[in-house]
Parts: sequence; C-alpha cells; structure tokens
Amino acid sequence: MVRKAFLVIMFVVLVIPAAACGHGPSNMPKWNDVDVRIISDNGSEFAKHRTYMRVPRDGKYFYVEAVKGERYSIQVTNRSDRRIGVVIAVDGRNIVSGKKSDLARNERMYVIGPYETNTFEGWRTAMDRTNRFYFTEQSDSYAEKVFADASAMGTIALAVYREKLPEVTHFRDKPLGMQEAPAAAAPRASGESAAADRSEAKKSEQAGTGFGETTHSPARVVDFEPERAVAEKIVMKYEWRSELCKKGIIGCAGCGGCGPSNRFWPEHHEFAPVPRDFRG
Repeated sequence: MVRKAFLVIMFVVLVIPAAACGHGPSNMPKWNDVDVRIISDNGSEFAKHRTYMRVPRDGKYFYVEAVKGERYSIQVTNRSDRRIGVVIAVDGRNIVSGKKSDLARNERMYVIGPYETNTFEGWRTAMDRTNRFYFTEQSDSYAEKVFADASAMGTIALAVYREKLPEVTHFRDKPLGMQEAPAAAAPRASGESAAADRSEAKKSEQAGTGFGETTHSPARVVDFEPERAVAEKIVMKYEWRSELCKKGIIGCAGCGGCGPSNRFWPEHHEFAPVPRDFRG
C-alpha cells in the first residue's frame, strides 16, 4: 500500500504521495527518531561518514561524497511511534518554500507517519510538482543562481519535530472565564537580507544542488502542530571526492585549506574526522 507524506505550512499541512515501508515499534533513545539517507537514482546510497564536534553541539553531523551531475533524493525514515514534522534545507534553502531556512518550527515541513519511510526528490514548486535535486558546481546551484546565497552551500540539514500531543484537561474549581489563555503561535522567522546573502557568496566551485527537471508530485492539506522543541537535528556536508580526500575524510593524506564560511557547517578546527576503522 502506498502511504502519504505530509508537508507543513505553519500549522497547516500538505500531503504528497511517497513510497513507504513499515517498521516494527521499538524503544528509541533521545536523538534517534529518524534515519536519513541520500539515495542515487540507481538506488544506491551515497557514502556517508560520521564526524564529531570538538565543541559539544546538538545533532548528528556527517560528510557525504557527492558525484557531479548525479540526481539524488533524501530518504527519511520515522523510527518513532508518533507523527513527526521534518524541516529540510538544502544549501540553506527550505526545499518546500525556497526561503532561507533556520530549521525553525514555523517553516514549511514534511510530516511522516509512525514507522514510515518517505523519499523527497526535489524542490517543491507547486501542489502537484517538484524539481529534481542533482549535484552540481556552486555557480549552477539553485541557492546561488536564484538567491545569491552561499551561506550554507553544500549542506543537507534536517530538523525533526514531534507532533504535539493533546493536552489533558483536569477539573479545576474555577469559572470558565478565568481559564488561562492558550499559548501564542511561534512567530514567523525574520526576513532575510539579500545584501548579506550576496556579501557571503563566494565564487569557489564547491559542491551545490541544482534545480532539475520537473516531476509529478501531487499534494493535499492536513492538520499538524509540532512541539516547540527540536527532537533531532541532522546536518550532512556533501563534498566532491577530491575535497574529502584533502580533508582526510576518506583516508587520503593531507588536509584542506580554508574555504568560505558556512552557517550550517562551521568546520574550521571544530570537527574531528572519525577513523575509518572506528566501530563505536
């Protein structure tokens, strides 16, 4: 049976058809609600390498080997027993709205049912279509060409929000008119500065994600309200093989030079690569 994935517009949600597979329930620890894979059109997963910060920071961080010209999809598995909302940003841009993303709960997001897997193939451009992701040079990337934004180039970032559970109302000896007012909705993210984006844009040809061909992807609207706190954050920095080699991520000698700053991946002297034979 084909199940549905969901897409949030504030607290109103769009639904898109997506392939899904079932997973049995399990007791998942904190920071383990989802599994994320970057999948090629040939069905294989792009190599992913875990890395850890020297300075403690919430979330999971990975390097991914990008292959120039290859189309890719983001496959997300919900490993929990609750619906989750997932804000996804590619090169720092929300893949639903195209807006600059801070992975906030009031951004547009996809919603995935318990133990379901959904696959996201591209930038959403309408209720019934998306445009494919593909690895390309920065100058050809969607973020650079349309928004002159290189502030998070070469990153795929996700923030997971669990669905807010209904509040349990306890009897209180208090008149109805004296009940507390409901909490206000989260404010919208502040407007972005085009000038700031342009000043950050560097012309080095690092990896980026292009705006590819149109694919059919119908959607509908449902209700979803996320919790206020992020349940999990995952950031993947994709690089050409030559760059991963320079940084020693794939076992090559030497290290890379300083590149442009990246707000989703502040890597300079903050991350330590994991040894290839590490199994912890």
